[in-house]
Amino acid sequence: MCVMQTLIKECLNGVPPEVEAIARDEGLSPRQAARAVTRGRITVAANPRRPHRLCAVGEGCSVKVNVNIGTSAERCDPDLEIEKAKVALANGADTLMDLSTGGDLPAIRKRILELDAPLGTVPIYEAVRRAGSAADVTADLLFKVIREHCQQGVDFLTLHCGVNQDAFADLKADPRIMGVVSRGGAFHVAMMAATGEENPLYKEYDYLLEILEENDVVISLGDGMRPGCIYDAERLAKATEYITLGRLSRRALSAGVQRFIEGPGHMPIDEIGYNVKMIKEVCDGAPLYLLGPLVTDITPGYDHVVGAIGGAVAAMHGADFLCMVSPSEHLALPDIDDIAEGTRVVRVSAHVGDIVRLGEGASSAADLKMAQARRRINWEEQFEAAMFGDLARKVHARDGDLETCSMCGDLCAIKMVREALQGEAEKKD
Repeated sequence: MCVMQTLIKECLNGVPPEVEAIARDEGLSPRQAARAVTRGRITVAANPRRPHRLCAVGEGCSVKVNVNIGTSAERCDPDLEIEKAKVALANGADTLMDLSTGGDLPAIRKRILELDAPLGTVPIYEAVRRAGSAADVTADLLFKVIREHCQQGVDFLTLHCGVNQDAFADLKADPRIMGVVSRGGAFHVAMMAATGEENPLYKEYDYLLEILEENDVVISLGDGMRPGCIYDAERLAKATEYITLGRLSRRALSAGVQRFIEGPGHMPIDEIGYNVKMIKEVCDGAPLYLLGPLVTDITPGYDHVVGAIGGAVAAMHGADFLCMVSPSEHLALPDIDDIAEGTRVVRVSAHVGDIVRLGEGASSAADLKMAQARRRINWEEQFEAAMFGDLARKVHARDGDLETCSMCGDLCAIKMVREALQGEAEKKD
């Protein structure tokens, strides 16, 4: 067995090239970045088997965006999923996750791994497909699939280690309207209910960490008990899982395994800050990865907007990594347009969080550039400063080549005040 030198261990002895690179990208000193990696405050998902562009998530870094793609049994078109992945990256995604459940899963994953981005997967999905049902998944099969994903070049794995018998007991003791909405979490609940045994990812966690350490693959500690509606946000199972993830997070770091923590799904907007800070505290500041949170449940078709609202608030309070919610969330497998729109909207959410996180950094500088361009009514500079300049140019062009926008026309407030101030200056001269 050849054990790879993990990035954490390399950072204990110096500053490896990967950390030098992410430090430049994030505006950090290399030694500062290396210390943050060893403390588990920054995670760099980069399986040594596969070169791709690097992405740092965590303390002092800009908020990163993940986009989920993948087939289902009902819609299995690998070519379409590759197109979705490319569209996601073109619109600002930093990482991808392959959630495929239909078709030749290793072959689909192989194609996605050819793209220039970190990739995450959820191995329990493939284990269930191979076994035929969640109740028939064995520990041996699950660990075999995990090892295969690592060896194929996957960079981070969502593993629902916190869905244990304690969390299951609290789910039953304090019932929720939506029960368990995490697919991976539901698989593990079904396994425990069928066998009466402990979740193997929790029971044999040290063995799991050995596999991840051997391959220098990041563990994304999944939120299998996340609330599925805002009325479930204060139920007990979620908090039980938080505490468990905190313990598992510390054990991963001690083993030299980098980690993310996955966080809550649906909750009222005023509960987001508390939950983010609680997870950060119990998990020793590990990078936090969120889907949403969604702050209302009545917006099918617009859940990407609702998720972006929650994501911006979460990022403001310390969340580091936002997963795209598509317009088709809760309705259907997303198409290419859903991926493009969802990615753009969550990219906005991440930027809003960065304005608070980075203060005088690059994020606020971009907004300053736009303000200066608008003051000058310089459209080319505005399109250049815009996050999505192609759309801005297209909308502005609808009414022809105008000096001002067509909403105000000759009543443009900026132009009016500018001319008034110029007139005053001329009178003084």
